[in-house]
Amino acid sequence: MTATVTVTHAKGDKVQPDANKLASNQEFAVPKNNAFGNSFRNYEAESERNSKVEEFYKNSHINQTYDYVMKMREEYKKLNRAEMGIWECCELLNEVVDDSDPDLDEPQIQHLLQSAEAIRKDYPNEDWLHLTALIHDLGKILILPKFGGLPQWAVVGDTFPVGCRFDESNVHYKYFKDNPDFNNPKYNPKYGIYKEGCGLDNVLMSWGHDDYMYMVAKENGTTLPHAGLFIIRYHSFYPLHKHGAYAQFMNEEDKATMEWLQIFNKYDLYSKSKVRVDAEKVKPYYESLIKKYFPEKLKW
Repeated sequence: MTATVTVTHAKGDKVQPDANKLASNQEFAVPKNNAFGNSFRNYEAESERNSKVEEFYKNSHINQTYDYVMKMREEYKKLNRAEMGIWECCELLNEVVDDSDPDLDEPQIQHLLQSAEAIRKDYPNEDWLHLTALIHDLGKILILPKFGGLPQWAVVGDTFPVGCRFDESNVHYKYFKDNPDFNNPKYNPKYGIYKEGCGLDNVLMSWGHDDYMYMVAKENGTTLPHAGLFIIRYHSFYPLHKHGAYAQFMNEEDKATMEWLQIFNKYDLYSKSKVRVDAEKVKPYYESLIKKYFPEKLKW
């Protein structure tokens, strides 16, 4: 696949990628199995890891209500937890392992580096995409005590809209039946409180690392293109980009930008492995990108 959509930068200028300079993606070989010998995103395989993942989704689906999301957004938009640079935040992810991930139990900094390096190899001219891959999961610092010590169900895992009917394509959908919003007549119609084609920006997503990192990047004045911010905000929205659920809320800009998310998703999902990237070796390159697209210090 080659990308043909326009990339809009935060400052409003548009850059049309040169499709001839983009790789054909043939260099990245998609593995058949994950680090545990199962197919990727296999939530049914019997294993100790998957039992932990299912318990995670049970808690997530019961507790992620419209009111809870509003409360968390109000709290974290203050950005008063810390002031630090992007690479400093990357290093904090040495302390984080994602309990929702059936494919990897390595510290999250390795996942960031693996996905960024895989994209860098295939798309050498799209430096914004390399950096987007590096930072897309930085919001997982919410698990750490300094950033609230939130339970994993409030930080990681697949995201989904609240304020409308829960779609059956969501992983472990059965647990939504114990969510207080499930039988709320205001929220359980297909469109809920939203309108068809309203745009994803107007849809409230379950609270987690995606929305938090999007908030941090935008409020700190990043110059990443719109596509980069879109990837950060919706990369865990698997019901949409894998199953097409909730597409009724997308507007034309969402549909155009989705192509970049589909490109990114391949590397986000299939680059996970036990082969570690030498962080110190690649650090100078990513620090140069950070300097290009972000201020030296950000509020978190």
